[in-house]
Amino acid sequence: MYECRARGIFRNEGSKITPIVGDNADITVLDESGKIGVIDNIHPRRNMLTRPPVANVSQIAIVISTANPAPNFLLVDKLTIAAEREEIDVLICVNKTDIKAADSVAEIYKAAGFSVVSVCAAEGLNFDSLGEMLSGKITVFAGNSGVGKSSILNILLGENVMEVGEVSGKIHRGKHTTRHSELLRLKSDGYIIDTPGFSAFDANEIRADEVEHLFREFEPYIGECKFTGCSHIGDRGCAIVAAVEAGEIPQSRYSSYVSIFETAKNVKDWER
Repeated sequence: MYECRARGIFRNEGSKITPIVGDNADITVLDESGKIGVIDNIHPRRNMLTRPPVANVSQIAIVISTANPAPNFLLVDKLTIAAEREEIDVLICVNKTDIKAADSVAEIYKAAGFSVVSVCAAEGLNFDSLGEMLSGKITVFAGNSGVGKSSILNILLGENVMEVGEVSGKIHRGKHTTRHSELLRLKSDGYIIDTPGFSAFDANEIRADEVEHLFREFEPYIGECKFTGCSHIGDRGCAIVAAVEAGEIPQSRYSSYVSIFETAKNVKDWER
């Protein structure tokens, strides 16, 4: 492991490359005894997420708790569409099954076609299955604060490398314990990237007409609406609204679509 600074070329006006966790880079070693070097070049990225800022990942594991705090589906769905845009596989990890059964949460994302695994960090349950899903991959772990992400990573890594926070009994929200992204080697083959709890999303990165294609359960219904250019929000003859009403698309996923679409629609092209 070497501690490196980026060469000045990365700071030159016009350069848009900033080294981020997951980058593959060429370095020059300046001091072998002190393990000091400098970054000369960053290789082209296969993919990139901006929130959290990571690159070259195989999949994103989004941690949701069944309760305490209650699932925040909008935040989760914002991450799923960010992954879909970058063609990154999504793994939904449902935690805190000792407090409440995972079925209602798991079914939403299984119906959407995502891989889902339920675990209980408090009791160390079902981590063999989770480990198999991480083997041989670079997985970025994300989730809002308090869902037990750090506890999960401590079990996977076999040591207490992550600070574990508590959930406020008053507001039922977690305290941020991860303050930066970090690449960590698993005991088995593979790496994980831990990231700070997320609370924001750059809507100006996405166009309104893209949103429907980033909800994979919408695909069978796109083009089936009565009117061309259907926004799927209050339009007559909308196939997607009909699918929601028939229980074929989960209400929480549709509600996330509406929120994200409305935000993207209000972003001007010059702001993107």
